[in-house]
Amino acid sequence: MTETQIAPSHTVPQQRQLVTAVPGPKSIALHERRTAVVSAGVSSALPVYIERANGAILVDVDGNRFVDFGGGIGVTTVGHTERHVVEAATAQLRDVTHTLFTVTPYEEYVRVAELLAQHTPGDWAKKSVLVNSGAEAVENGVKIARKFTRRRGVAVLDHAYHGRTNLTMAMNYKAHPYASGFGPLAGDVYHAPNSYPYRDGLSGEQAAARTIAYLEKVVGAEDLACLVVEPIQGEGGFMVPADGYLPALQAWCTEHGVVMIADEIQSGMARSGSYFASEQFGWEPDLVLSAKGIAGGLPLAAVTGRAEIMDAALPGGLGGTFGGNPVACAAAVAVFEAIEEDGLLAEARRIEASLTAGLRSLAERFDVIGDIRGKGAMIAIELVRPGTRDTTKEPYPEAVGALIAHAAQQGVLLLSAGTYGNVLRFLPSLAVTDELIEDALGVLESGLATLG
Repeated sequence: MTETQIAPSHTVPQQRQLVTAVPGPKSIALHERRTAVVSAGVSSALPVYIERANGAILVDVDGNRFVDFGGGIGVTTVGHTERHVVEAATAQLRDVTHTLFTVTPYEEYVRVAELLAQHTPGDWAKKSVLVNSGAEAVENGVKIARKFTRRRGVAVLDHAYHGRTNLTMAMNYKAHPYASGFGPLAGDVYHAPNSYPYRDGLSGEQAAARTIAYLEKVVGAEDLACLVVEPIQGEGGFMVPADGYLPALQAWCTEHGVVMIADEIQSGMARSGSYFASEQFGWEPDLVLSAKGIAGGLPLAAVTGRAEIMDAALPGGLGGTFGGNPVACAAAVAVFEAIEEDGLLAEARRIEASLTAGLRSLAERFDVIGDIRGKGAMIAIELVRPGTRDTTKEPYPEAVGALIAHAAQQGVLLLSAGTYGNVLRFLPSLAVTDELIEDALGVLESGLATLG
């Protein structure tokens, strides 16, 4: 993809460039202001303050240009200030900014629901509800499943992350920092073992049998409303389940009347190389949760699923003041258009090929890279201590912190992940060029060399 193909409302050269130390003086001054008025509970991965962004580049207030491999944690999938999104949102701002869909509806909300029905997996009648955030989508998905099944139990998988609200905190695998001191947490939530091929060595069939055995013995299918699963786990470390794992769980859920929910908040909306990552596993979930990349940076989320399940809620039982805001909906329609018009599914696959090839080359030289996994523009490496790659696979979280700090000083934004804090994840926008990938991998290589 060339720079002209990702032309925005204002262009930014698609190259990294540092003009000050990181952070620069203006960012340092802003950070001092921030610490006086922003809760310490709201942390930042990198204390540089962004002034502009375009494509795959962030520009801070000091004029430094960073290659963005975080994408707002998977939000700006189509690229920062992507032209379709900017134009659609700008036009909608001039027309209607808010009425509340449950009072006086508007076409944009309906159009988003139509597009979700068209592109989510499964050839059946589907309906949606639009909300504000990923955690809110999870909450509503669980709520709808409970109403439909008239059961209370909620099952999730080990290493999962689903949000920071009361229910989703209980659904997360890690308590720290997401739930520490925030209890009491919601009950009727059960954590089942998942498929983690790098560490468990199980086939999809074997891993599914283990998960199902837990659900039957510890929870009981007759009390279980839903099983909520990320097809590719995000915060958990970009775990890709073994082939056959997800369809086997769906078959068990269908047999026992359990609603199986795909949390595609991070993996959906073209990031994996298909509209939804579930498709790549041969999985057709009952409900699909969307957020992050759905509206190109504007706040929007959705629950989409089988019409009979979605219609279980009574009139007035779903909705919210800002859910499905017209401007966010207009942006979401533009995201779908951008995916089709700019061939972004193919771009995600290009990024996967380019990024994984470069990472495999690095793994041949640096044995701290234990595993390379992911799909599309959702790739990660799991780092292990030197000499343990072929034996104990001992997690090496210190290396992740050192590499992120090194990359930041060189103008590359990287993110950590993983239950053990030893996963380095790459979530670039689909606008990132092969040249930027090569440049960022060069920075990563120099950081790996410093680990010894």
